Amino acid sequence: MILITGGTGFLGATLIKQLIDLGIDVIATKRSSSIIPQQLLSSSLIQWIDADMCNYFDLEEAFQNITEVYHCAAVVSYQKQDAAHMKKVNMEGTSHIVNLCLEHGARLVHVSSVAALGSSKNQAPVDERDYWEYDPSMSNYAISKYESEMQVWRGIAEGLDAVIVNPSVILGAAAGSKGSGAIFSLINKGLKYYPTGTVGVVDVEDVATIMRSLMTDKTISGERFIINNVNLSNKELLDKASALMGKTPPKVAVPPVVLTIAATLATLVATIKNEKSTLTIDSARASSEKLAYSSAKLQQVLPFTYKPLETTLKEIATRYSQQ
Repeated sequence: MILITGGTGFLGATLIKQLIDLGIDVIATKRSSSIIPQQLLSSSLIQWIDADMCNYFDLEEAFQNITEVYHCAAVVSYQKQDAAHMKKVNMEGTSHIVNLCLEHGARLVHVSSVAALGSSKNQAPVDERDYWEYDPSMSNYAISKYESEMQVWRGIAEGLDAVIVNPSVILGAAAGSKGSGAIFSLINKGLKYYPTGTVGVVDVEDVATIMRSLMTDKTISGERFIINNVNLSNKELLDKASALMGKTPPKVAVPPVVLTIAATLATLVATIKNEKSTLTIDSARASSEKLAYSSAKLQQVLPFTYKPLETTLKEIATRYSQQ
């Protein structure tokens, strides 16, 4: 039996849809307050279990007869006030999953992030050999994903059959206006400015498909793989998306120092209003970085043709045209 954590999330829901479309029964965890996506509501192949990732006994109940686990659940936030909760859920939750997989002899595919990787030492795209080194400027999200991944490596050292995937920024129409979808919401409203960094992106369907392939190939274990389709500048991504959405592309580049100042002011105003700012210092820093990733290792063991970026962006644009 297959268990997916974070079943109502962007990636988790996509993975579940692929599995049930193949006629495969799954057990999926969700928070009690989570809303099940419409496309998963009527399926008799899904058993939903409300589980707190920090509650070992909630998760233990979900593990009955489980042989394969996709750990997709995680808190993603660049808000300073979310840091403690995010680190607790991401690290402690992963620790529980690892321990239960060891106890039940289940195989694990763990969703980490490129944020848990180190920086390139030779200006080449980052690959799996670039190990993480602490830097005070790192986001709390990056720290939480690194510490979560360390729990999986600990489990592997104890005999856990596991594979780690490190996706870049995951795109797809189902993201809506949250997470990576927030940028398309801004484009739809008429975005005028763009950060000067670069980014790696990949379609959510591709990530889910690759995860299923890695789970199936039992010869692959104790490894991590970057999942990344294409590297491009934020300007290129915004231009392509704007054109497909019928919007004017942003014209004004915002240097890192200006973006940081804007984030500081936005956070201050939001704090005074007792709100959360959509622009934070961590998100400003991330969008200004020059980031590029190599998925060559994955291609060597699992040759894969990624969905063209233009196709992904057309699907996102179609979603907005239908609103």
